Amino acid sequence: MRTKIIYTLILILAVMTQSCDSYLDLKPEDGTVRDEFWKTKEDIQAGVIGVYSSLLNPPPSENDLTIAEYLFMYGELRGGMVSPGAQASEDQRDVLTTNILPSNTTSNWSSFYRVINYCNTVIELAPGVLAQDPTLTQEQLNNYLSEVLAIRAYLYFTLARTFKDVPVKLTATLSDKENFQIPATPQAEVFAQVLLDLNEAERLGVEDYGARDQNKGRITKYAINAMQADVYLWMENYEEALKATNKIINTGDFALIDANSQWLNIVYAQGNSSESIFEFQYTTQNLNPFYSIFFQRPQYLAATPVLEQVFGVDFNNPENKDIRGERGSLVPGTNEIYKYTGLNTTVRKSLQESDTHWFVYRYADALLMKAEALNELNRGEEALAIVSELREKRDAIRQTQEQISVDNQDAIRLYILAERAREFAFEGKRWFDILRNARKENYAYLDILLSVALQSAPANQQQSITTKLQDPNSHYLPISENELITNKALIQNPFYK
Repeated sequence: MRTKIIYTLILILAVMTQSCDSYLDLKPEDGTVRDEFWKTKEDIQAGVIGVYSSLLNPPPSENDLTIAEYLFMYGELRGGMVSPGAQASEDQRDVLTTNILPSNTTSNWSSFYRVINYCNTVIELAPGVLAQDPTLTQEQLNNYLSEVLAIRAYLYFTLARTFKDVPVKLTATLSDKENFQIPATPQAEVFAQVLLDLNEAERLGVEDYGARDQNKGRITKYAINAMQADVYLWMENYEEALKATNKIINTGDFALIDANSQWLNIVYAQGNSSESIFEFQYTTQNLNPFYSIFFQRPQYLAATPVLEQVFGVDFNNPENKDIRGERGSLVPGTNEIYKYTGLNTTVRKSLQESDTHWFVYRYADALLMKAEALNELNRGEEALAIVSELREKRDAIRQTQEQISVDNQDAIRLYILAERAREFAFEGKRWFDILRNARKENYAYLDILLSVALQSAPANQQQSITTKLQDPNSHYLPISENELITNKALIQNPFYK
């Protein structure tokens, strides 16, 4: 059985990774996927495994990055906490300085649409297996569909936060004869579709696979709830965001780990801890890309002010440290980003051991999303209590503590945002956190975004960056020039025309 699954997975991935001329990529030869596969539940399983595999790895036939690398770039490069390393490309440096052109390679979204098409293929073809394989149950089919629906939703959610209006395709690319001239869907409609997918995924989903690594590395209802809460915050629907976070918190299945000498090892180096909700599962047989981009040939460093301004430094007692800062997120002096390469606070993993996961959602995220929702619902006292609980668990130091009135909504908003910076440093969330808060109430809080951008901007570029960021269209990346050539129905973000 295992041999058949592996063989089928290889065949499916071989078919799915054929080149094509469209922005969606992955056009198989006509009929190949439909005629040769999708006859047994093992074929479905192999297809779902292929979806997860494609989240970890770039296609073997193309010179592209992994999804995790794009998630890092999209979520961190404009967030004020990253500086270019010696091996950073000019395109990466341009994003860091808000000097972005449509030719910038970081705006390549083909990796996302590649995985989306894998998901669409499972969604479209897996139900037909029910009539061919009597051993496949409706519940098993539902569970598989839940996984790929949620992954598709998360990828579209990321694209909409990054590019704003993006093409939405909900059917599989199974024929060379399909029409690929698809216009972009407005961001609000993308979010609405994401919620439709997530709600259906929750209905069909699994709470427990019976093994810790699967519960943390596969989509569960709780991963779906975390995604729902995130989307609701972007839609400023705080009541629903609160309900979604409570579905996670009220289970009692997740817990913060006390700060101690093994905290980094347990949460990051090993992964799949009680703090984990959903992680991309790298292994020693399938290594992550982080060892190279953060250590061997560093493309990215922590910005110099991060240690003091984000985590704080107690100059009177150097041993008094936020567990998330020095040798938690970064190495003082060199500014190396450490959380993806460290074995513990003193020893780095070797290249052969570089299996640290990419962390999509952790329990702290559920807590801080709940705090954000509570504050926006004028329940500041409860929001501050959550922040205090998290800070206590992390040994956050007095220098980053703020005394805020429970009815000072604006100050609490900024405090939560600062705590998110400490908690999720370099986990692909910072820019999205800033943008989400800045755009509340029709950009009533644009100053949040401007202040962060100017903190890390060179003095001679601050006026230019301020002028650019006054235009909300500048907060999103341009559509790649190649996509505009291929898909004539697309219209460039007006800021980049």
